[in-house]
Formats: sequence, C-alpha cells, structure tokens
Amino acid sequence: MSKIAGRMAAWIAASLLMLGGCATRADLASDVYPDKVVYHINDSVNATAALRNVGNHLDVNPEAKIIVVTHALGVDFLMEGARDKNGNPYNVAVEALTERGVTFDVCEITLKSRKLDRKQFIPEAKFVPSGVAEIGKLQARGGFAYLKP
Repeated sequence: MSKIAGRMAAWIAASLLMLGGCATRADLASDVYPDKVVYHINDSVNATAALRNVGNHLDVNPEAKIIVVTHALGVDFLMEGARDKNGNPYNVAVEALTERGVTFDVCEITLKSRKLDRKQFIPEAKFVPSGVAEIGKLQARGGFAYLKP
C-alpha cells in the first residue's frame, strides 16, 4: 500500500470512529440528551419575557433542566411583592415554573452591594455566592447552554 493510500485509510478510519459517537437529529430530539440550560437575567425589565421563554422551553421539552441565574437588577422580580408593569405578581409564574423543576438563583454579591436581605425574597429563590461565577460553572463544568432573553 502506498503512503497516500495508507494515510487515506487512516483518515477514513478515524472519521468513522468520530462519526460513530455523534448524535443524530433523532437522538437530539429525544430524551437521550435532555436540555440543560442556564437563563441569565440581570435586569428585571426582561423578567416577564424570560419567564415566558422558560415556560415555552418546558412546553416543548418537559424534561429540560433549567436554572435561572439572577444578579444586579435582575434579582428584583424574585423579591416579595414584586409585580410586572401590568401589576401582575411575579411569584405566581415563578411558583408554577418551580413546580416544573426550574431553579431560581440569586447572587449574594448583589445582595451585599445593594444592602438586600434574603428575607426580602420569595421562598423559591435560592442563593449562590456569585451569579456570574455560577453561570460560568454551569457552562464549563455542568454542560449547560447559555440563554439571555
């Protein structure tokens, strides 16, 4: 076998090995690979749209693992009594999404810098040391996709 034919055979063999491990479109659409997504909210102006996006995501993939990470002004919709621009309480949507498995994380650095207390937040809020660091950890170590509504 010539050098070129040997290299070609090695390339074909390596390509087939790599393709054998690839997911098919059918695999990706199934529960073989459930979605793992972190939604990033740093401004409560986008909270209504973000909550709607999360709900829509779960409507098409109920098995998705979704974590909403908030920091800066994005924590405000998770505070007791918070309402959207139409006067609707955010906690109703948050409670419904929590029942569907969604986790809502609040940045403790934001709490400290804004002089907020954990007691000011609805019970569904969980606290993480840093919202930005949590997003990085979920992406790098947890394999979560990143979405910013």
